[in-house]
Amino acid sequence: MPRDATPRRYLMCPPAHFKVTYSINPWMDPSKPVDLPLALAQWEDLRDRYRSLGHTVDLLDPRPGLPDMVFAANGATVIDGRVLGARFAHPERAAEAEAHLDWFRARGSTEIHEPVHINEGEGDLAVTASYILAGRGFRSSPLSHAEAQEFFGRPVIGLDLVDPRYYHLDTALSVLDSAADEIMYYPGAFSAGSRSVLARLFPDALIAEEPDAAALGLNAVSDGRHVLLPQSAAGLLAPLRERGFEPIGMDLGELLKGGGSVKCCTQELRT
Repeated sequence: MPRDATPRRYLMCPPAHFKVTYSINPWMDPSKPVDLPLALAQWEDLRDRYRSLGHTVDLLDPRPGLPDMVFAANGATVIDGRVLGARFAHPERAAEAEAHLDWFRARGSTEIHEPVHINEGEGDLAVTASYILAGRGFRSSPLSHAEAQEFFGRPVIGLDLVDPRYYHLDTALSVLDSAADEIMYYPGAFSAGSRSVLARLFPDALIAEEPDAAALGLNAVSDGRHVLLPQSAAGLLAPLRERGFEPIGMDLGELLKGGGSVKCCTQELRT
């Protein structure tokens, strides 16, 4: 049976200054040029697709000198209107955190927490009805998990990432139906103990195969029915349809040069 979509509100940032001039993850190679007009067209296609599905997309103004601002998921985590800011692991992205907090303050947000410990927003924090799943191992500090739990008042489940290709949780795990605690993930990205935790908490999860994970197929966004994901992750399409979801393949190949795809470009504003 088809599932019901829930209208969502997203924050995105145009890739006006996107380029790869440094390498802070295995996907980034400064020797490979970026086609900026193509990157912008691919990003606009994603933005327009959200709007065509009935979702609201707010825009964050890009700032010169911050080429990774297009990956808006990393700038904050918002739950029940409460805003947990980001603190980036690498100095190249550090100023993005204040740009995001400035955006929230300008729109009247008052419940804002500037973090003490390193967390990279929804890159490493995934939200379901029962839990906040929190990645660690490459970017976010384990100490940020207790900070998030205290601020949001929700149980935080720490998960250890062990493969540098999956440097953020949102490259290895995606929430398909937040209300039903339904996820998909790639076990090979996680430590043995974390795999056991995921299997215990989510016994019915969709398990991704390595080729689809390697295409960043888990860097996806779901509204409870439509699942927007990289089009090259073809092996996920049939399993998603079998579960009643409607997968929508997106081409964000230029942005993949920076190590991100659909989810990386999309911060969910949970009000």
